[in-house]
Amino acid sequence: MNLRTSSISPDWWDYTCLPLDIVEEVARLTPRDIEKLSRPGFRVVFYDTLEDFYLAEALEYISAWKQSTDDNPVGICGPIGPTEQLPLVARLVTELGLDVRSGHFWGMDEWFDVETGREMPATHPLSFEKADREMCFNRIPKKQRMPDAHLHFPKADTAAYTKTYDAGVRCAVMQGGQGDVKHWAFNDPLQRKGKYKAAPPTPAEYRKLATRVVDLHPLTIAQNARTSGGGNIAMVPTKAITVGPVETWKSEKVSIWQAGTHDNPFGQRLTAYLISRRLPTSCVPMSLLADHPNVQFNYYRGGLGTCAVEMH
Repeated sequence: MNLRTSSISPDWWDYTCLPLDIVEEVARLTPRDIEKLSRPGFRVVFYDTLEDFYLAEALEYISAWKQSTDDNPVGICGPIGPTEQLPLVARLVTELGLDVRSGHFWGMDEWFDVETGREMPATHPLSFEKADREMCFNRIPKKQRMPDAHLHFPKADTAAYTKTYDAGVRCAVMQGGQGDVKHWAFNDPLQRKGKYKAAPPTPAEYRKLATRVVDLHPLTIAQNARTSGGGNIAMVPTKAITVGPVETWKSEKVSIWQAGTHDNPFGQRLTAYLISRRLPTSCVPMSLLADHPNVQFNYYRGGLGTCAVEMH
């Protein structure tokens, strides 16, 4: 694949480095074309309403935790973005009287505070742990919910978090959204420097990355300001802690949820195309899931949009 210089920042690798013939083919994909991208190991699912979309996402939590027992614990790794499923999870557990005390949950990522050299505290307004607890776990009655020891949030010292994936708890599914830079969690493309000045890491190299502190691509910083901070870029950290491909491949299923809120019409098409065609490139980190044995892309039909030119 002959890569170009990024249209966003020449100091980074990203999806704008892709050959134009791929870009043009992706932009032409209709919703029906996207549905046809399903293949063994990669399934594309459409939902006609947001209610159905977020309920289906919430039910993945319920399905995972219902499999869990004290002797064979099961968990799910979940995102902040989307978040609309979280209150639904709490309501389902509560109203159905489910006992999920043996279940586990992994947070996908957290902001990194460069001033302290630590993860952002759960008291910070942008804290992902804070969002998970307030939107979901604190809403489940104590007699039904799992103990704090079963909630695993990434820290700046990543060793303890990483070990939880090998501690006898089965990760039934890793959920995610898709960011503007085509990441899951904060698995952003890498900077164009050092050994990766002339070429990005190969898919095999990138897949060796475990939970770690990362530098965020400019698109990711801008996106989080737009979706979480009213556009105030100055308040968004430039580094984060993220679950890596190593842990992702320890999850039985990867389930990506695209309501049209976090990525644009082109991006929603691009990653499905690359995964379906088995064209992984670390310029488009989500495309590396082409090599995972069980991936599902979930789309809200009304959020898919079009790549046609519309002047606003």
